[in-house]
Amino acid sequence: MKFGFTLPNNFGVENPHDVIALGVDAERCGFDSLWVNHHILNVGYVHERLGQAPYHDAMITLTWLATETKTATLGTSVLVMPYLHPMVLAKEVATLDQLCGGRLTIGVGVGSLPEENEILGSDYGSRGQYSNEFIKVLRQLWTQDKATFEGDFWNFQDVVSSPKPLQDPHPPIVIGGNRGPALRRVAQIGDGWHPLGISPDGVAKRLQVIREEAAGVGRQIDNFPVQVRRDFEGLNLDIIEAYESSGATDLILSCNTGDVEQIRETIELFAAEFIRS
Repeated sequence: MKFGFTLPNNFGVENPHDVIALGVDAERCGFDSLWVNHHILNVGYVHERLGQAPYHDAMITLTWLATETKTATLGTSVLVMPYLHPMVLAKEVATLDQLCGGRLTIGVGVGSLPEENEILGSDYGSRGQYSNEFIKVLRQLWTQDKATFEGDFWNFQDVVSSPKPLQDPHPPIVIGGNRGPALRRVAQIGDGWHPLGISPDGVAKRLQVIREEAAGVGRQIDNFPVQVRRDFEGLNLDIIEAYESSGATDLILSCNTGDVEQIRETIELFAAEFIRS
């Protein structure tokens, strides 16, 4: 089992350098991967939690973190595709993958905050279809010297996107979500699955659905990363082993607080018990 740590860029930590320092501490403690959260606006449940407190940008935080770390995988948990443009993200990701030495994993999802979609001018009802095309466009831009695509949201011919990512063919695209449409998306076009707050039993049941869906489209997912995001709270050896038995490959752990010292202590205690032992 691999362990990841989710930085509290989404929990109102005033100084973004404190957020970065926690990522550096987690790498030093032996965590395999470091992740950032994504929203653009403090609306809905984000505003209820933060009010005016800062929610630091995902890609900029991850880029700064890349300069301060050496070995940990760097990931997004998860970018909300309907808030973004794939051509802009393709360039950002490719550049960051070059800068960090090919350590990048891109977690993506469709989002579940209609207030944010409305303000950003993104149609909530079509977010699934938009996201499916989004992923396909990313792959075309990263893998083709002159990319061509025909869809409902994007149509282009012989488009050059540079640089290309360092990883060949591109950084893994892991897909968030626990429900049927997300599972189908994982099975059909994902490089991995990144569910949130799901039990070991839930992992096993949904992973079987993903395998069946993948087989139906001729895909093999035997070496498929299953990166379960959940809280540190309540985690013990029995639960970790249950996740491993369920098919999870990674536990991506977070603290539901912006208290920097409390988070640092949690990282240290967890590493001492489960990583360094």
